[in-house]
Amino acid sequence: MEILGFLLAGFAEALTPTNIALALFGCFIGTIIGALPGLGPVNGVAILIPLAFSLQLPPGSALILLACVYYGCMYGGRISSIMLNIPGDEPAMMTCIDGYPMAMKGKAPEALAISGIASFVGAVTSTIGLMLFAPLLVQFAIHFGPAEYFALYILAFATIGGVTGANPAKTLLAAAFGLVLATVGIDPQSGVPRYTFGSFELYDGFDPIVALVGLFAISEIFVMLETRMGDRQGAVSVNRAFARYSEIRQTFGAMFRGSAVGFVSGILPGAGASLGSFLAYTAEKRVSNKDGTFGTGDPRGVAAPEAGNNAAAGGALVPMLALGVPGSGTTAVLLALLISLNITPGPLLFQNQPDIVWGLIAALFLANVFLLILNLPLVGVFTRMLAIPMWALMPFVVMVSFVGVYSISHSTFDLTVMVGFGVLGFLLRKLDISVVPVVLGLLLGAEMEANLRRALAISGGEAGILVSSWISIGLYALTGCFLVIAVILAFRKRRRLAAAPVAGTERVFD
Repeated sequence: MEILGFLLAGFAEALTPTNIALALFGCFIGTIIGALPGLGPVNGVAILIPLAFSLQLPPGSALILLACVYYGCMYGGRISSIMLNIPGDEPAMMTCIDGYPMAMKGKAPEALAISGIASFVGAVTSTIGLMLFAPLLVQFAIHFGPAEYFALYILAFATIGGVTGANPAKTLLAAAFGLVLATVGIDPQSGVPRYTFGSFELYDGFDPIVALVGLFAISEIFVMLETRMGDRQGAVSVNRAFARYSEIRQTFGAMFRGSAVGFVSGILPGAGASLGSFLAYTAEKRVSNKDGTFGTGDPRGVAAPEAGNNAAAGGALVPMLALGVPGSGTTAVLLALLISLNITPGPLLFQNQPDIVWGLIAALFLANVFLLILNLPLVGVFTRMLAIPMWALMPFVVMVSFVGVYSISHSTFDLTVMVGFGVLGFLLRKLDISVVPVVLGLLLGAEMEANLRRALAISGGEAGILVSSWISIGLYALTGCFLVIAVILAFRKRRRLAAAPVAGTERVFD
């Protein structure tokens, strides 16, 4: 009953005219961004963070806007996967396997409708899970002290490989580089400038928002300029966007199974929506592929991954809100927003600012309804967005990035820093190193250092305090397990690649 009371208070917050308008706008823009190949939820949220600041929105409203963009991107990613065989984002990868063959068979409307309903089922399931499980996780996290939080941050960095899917060594190297960037500025205890090289502008360190826009949006522009400026395939024509009830009914089991698998994978720090989509498809294939139709246009092969990735997206919000540890790359960007607004995610957020948390949960319920309404009758409109040429799209992204960043601080130095981070992100991508670990290092580095110093101050410099509780020991044990598993999986993948030098269709989704 207590949760119901909090939820009703959240709906009172979410149903204000401003928040309803922001939720609708976020859902619409998010769907468009998700449908555009290559952008995805991380870039979509990063690009629109400056807009939230320039509008001077209250923290709760800003979070509602960007969370709805996040959900909208997860819905929209399926559109280009089905219509063009190009995933709008990584989690939509698995939708290509059966979605595009359905479109080639003239069943694009059915595939779009089933995937839209599956996205709704997965997202609603995850929002209910967020409502139920985040408070329980908070009750556990309330026992955390500085030493336990330091161990939790170590675990977060050990699980980054799940977010990026990258080489473990490169991932940890990128995270270490992010931690180095987090030390730039005034030392919080001694007041001594660190790595500022005499620049007063760096005394406050690097603004996470500026770094995010540079690493994601600007670097994405450089990548598209190099590789994709002329790319645009023709989309399959869509005359209707609905399926018969009999076709939808046969996918209900796949939707609910995919939702359960996706939500559990989303809760795990570092797993993210990509793993949720993959596991949901794999599990459904083992359960339902008795006649060998998966991969040839089976509707269940569309429903399961779409439910899985949307459920995982909501599940990733659970550790971010309850523990302050992002469950995916996009929640790392949302974490940056909260930190920039002087809001500290974690157990105290539920106690000190429940209106923000429960207003967000209520807004996500509304967003799912808005997205279902948008994605069924307006699919034809969204697919036309795929025809926008890159030469028209990229100047708009550049304009939003520069105007948004400048509106935050009115500093040309920040624009230079943004471009510098954009070049850095481009170089990291060329080296096949994900920028997400750099972002997490930059975001979590200050709090990680503060908790380490606080723990050592409590113990008088005795390092044993870091392993003095069963919570810390358990977290370090999990860290070791994740690192060992990551090394084993990387070794097995390398052996498979060596054994099969010719790339096949199956390995694209490996």
